[in-house]
Amino acid sequence: MAGSLVDRMVGAAFLNIDTYEDVEHDEEATGQAAAVVVMVAVASAIGGLGTGAPGALRGAVGSLVGWAVWAGITYLVGTKLFGGTATWGELLRTLGFANAPGVLMILGIIPFLGRPIMGVVALWVLVASFIGTRQALDFGNAKTFATVLVGWVCYAILNWIF
Repeated sequence: MAGSLVDRMVGAAFLNIDTYEDVEHDEEATGQAAAVVVMVAVASAIGGLGTGAPGALRGAVGSLVGWAVWAGITYLVGTKLFGGTATWGELLRTLGFANAPGVLMILGIIPFLGRPIMGVVALWVLVASFIGTRQALDFGNAKTFATVLVGWVCYAILNWIF
């Protein structure tokens, strides 16, 4: 199933379940998902100018590492603890595309409105990530919430350690 990067980003941003199912099953979409993560990192860096945000290159590398680690943690928690049926690659792709609304982080550069816009976009990405996780693991909402919560605690602990 070949889908254009832009079409998939729009579908993911509009929380289209079929888009998440498409990228979940298309192993060739991993590169596209990585491109989304890098684009969002650059948009966030530009949107965060003047707020101490990391440079675009450092942010892009950090975002790629964070994306891979988060997908790994979500995979382990979701499959081993709660019995989900995803592979790490499926979560990598759905969570990568769940970042699609984050390209709007570039609007953070707008004086006075930037921070509120970035806050709304961050919540939007959170909802999209929930949907991407749910679709990849083939869960209902309760197990998805538990997976994300336990995964977030694990991720926070790892982040604190390193």
